[in-house]
Amino acid sequence: MSSIKELIQLKLKTLPEKPGIYQYFDASGTIIYVGKAKNLKKRVSSYFNKTQDNGKTILLVKRIADIQYMVVDSELDALLLENNLIKKYQPKYNIQLKDDKTYPWICIKNEPFPRVFSTRNVYRDGSKYFGPYPSGKVMHTLLNLIKELYPLRNCTFDLSATKIKEKRYKVCLEYHLGTCLGPCEGRQSSALYTENIAQIENLLKGNISSVIHFLKGEMGKYAAQQEYELAQEMKQKLLILEKYQAKSTIVSPSIHQVDVCTLINEPDSAFVNYLCIHNGSIIHAYTAEVKKKLDETREEVLGYVLPELRARFASESKEILVDEKLDLQLMGLQFTVPKIGDKKHLVELSLRNAKFYKLEKQKQEKIIDPERHSKRILEQLQKDFRLQDLPVHMECFDNSNIQGTHPVSACIVFKNGKPSKQDYRHFNVKTVEGPDDFASMEEAVYRRYKRLKEENQSLPQLIVIDGGKGQLSAALKALEKLDLRGKMAIVGIAKRLEEIFFPGDSFPIYIDKRSESLKVIQFMRNEAHRFGITHHRNKRSKAAITSELIDIQGIGPKTQEDLMKAFKTVAVIKKLPVEKLQEIIGLAKAKIVHNYFKTEV
Repeated sequence: MSSIKELIQLKLKTLPEKPGIYQYFDASGTIIYVGKAKNLKKRVSSYFNKTQDNGKTILLVKRIADIQYMVVDSELDALLLENNLIKKYQPKYNIQLKDDKTYPWICIKNEPFPRVFSTRNVYRDGSKYFGPYPSGKVMHTLLNLIKELYPLRNCTFDLSATKIKEKRYKVCLEYHLGTCLGPCEGRQSSALYTENIAQIENLLKGNISSVIHFLKGEMGKYAAQQEYELAQEMKQKLLILEKYQAKSTIVSPSIHQVDVCTLINEPDSAFVNYLCIHNGSIIHAYTAEVKKKLDETREEVLGYVLPELRARFASESKEILVDEKLDLQLMGLQFTVPKIGDKKHLVELSLRNAKFYKLEKQKQEKIIDPERHSKRILEQLQKDFRLQDLPVHMECFDNSNIQGTHPVSACIVFKNGKPSKQDYRHFNVKTVEGPDDFASMEEAVYRRYKRLKEENQSLPQLIVIDGGKGQLSAALKALEKLDLRGKMAIVGIAKRLEEIFFPGDSFPIYIDKRSESLKVIQFMRNEAHRFGITHHRNKRSKAAITSELIDIQGIGPKTQEDLMKAFKTVAVIKKLPVEKLQEIIGLAKAKIVHNYFKTEV
């Protein structure tokens, strides 16, 4: 083991300060990570010279038994080489494009009189493949459009010139239905068929406008030659094509050829949406989850995914629309962050798709593996709130009163990211007079943790205080009295802007409104408010009801309690005859109560 460490330390000292790629190998000689760097010496040394806070990085460093590198001319060359090596070796600790689906393609077969059909298998036989199509509906719509526009054969015969000349085949039902023009018997020329295939290729590439332009020219030519039947045929094709174009997702005729790529970055995964725009229409839309291994940046994820998606969908666009400025260079590509107009709407559409895909995956995870789902949220909370420990036990406090009357506090408890309602607690404020929210908070926090401390119960990893700096300071005073400050993390959340206050920080922090961490804290705050306000209302109502009975001379607390237990409300008691009241409190007291309410009326 020491010899491996010595070998690595020696290599670190001799690494060049040049751009390049580096490869980490484990003890068995397997590549476990491939990375790129502007400066190889600084980047590789950073894995070994600083304390890592990412658990996956710590595991990676422990497994490194050897380092190899390759110097290149520029950072761009390093990125391209890194991408190729990741695809080739699929190292354990590199990001992966998680996609277990096989999407269909449209194939134009390499054969005389080519067939056009859908397939999930791609063969290198000279045939042309278009796609893949994540939406089968889109693919079948295109195939139906092609079928309506162009009569094509669907038989598997070898229609070589020799066999057609030898009259090996006879026309089938498709010929009589008009969906095939009978090339098997030489009734359709190869030149005309090839011309149709060229138009189909344009359609599949998204060049609808060029096909429309060609058909209009043909229609005009036939009309001028007084071949009106052929001109009408071209017109019918134009109508079909224009109808399809109207149904397709039109962006803007001014946007000729661009790609859109947006990304939502999470600790373990990134959700990428990719749109391919051609001649004002979205011709491909694709969303995927990228499994991250070492907390990769946006640039690292997109640097790996974007070239693969462009190759998969055969994109030739030079402009890529993105939602944030990127420190990324790819050969001949221009990254643009649009501010207004149709391009801005495209980026927003892409982001919405990425967001919906992320929510869908999280819902699936919650159903399939709820424990993993909860752990992931807690890990995000730990990161966002800078906690030393995973917050499996959290508590939240809130106060309720009306101008200082009937003040109460509520403490709600979350365990493993979920409400633990049997552990909820109410506090009737005892030591505070008047509307003093800070003092009420201090009393509730003090009483809660004094009891937990005396009973040797486990303390929470995170305390959330509903309020700003004032309420947070009051809670801290209570913890100081109990010598618990610093033993539990504590934050305050202010309602107006969802500001998060930390002890000792003058300024709050703002967590991304889409963050699951903030949603958990908001849920806790709202639950504490609901629980507290319900208790406050019950207390206020009880006091109001009891006060009516207190005013009756000769009726003490025990009699009041007996009446309320038996009849529930004062409204019912008011309507009862003496005989009914007598059954509970005796004749003498029954007459007093009956006469009091009779006089009141």
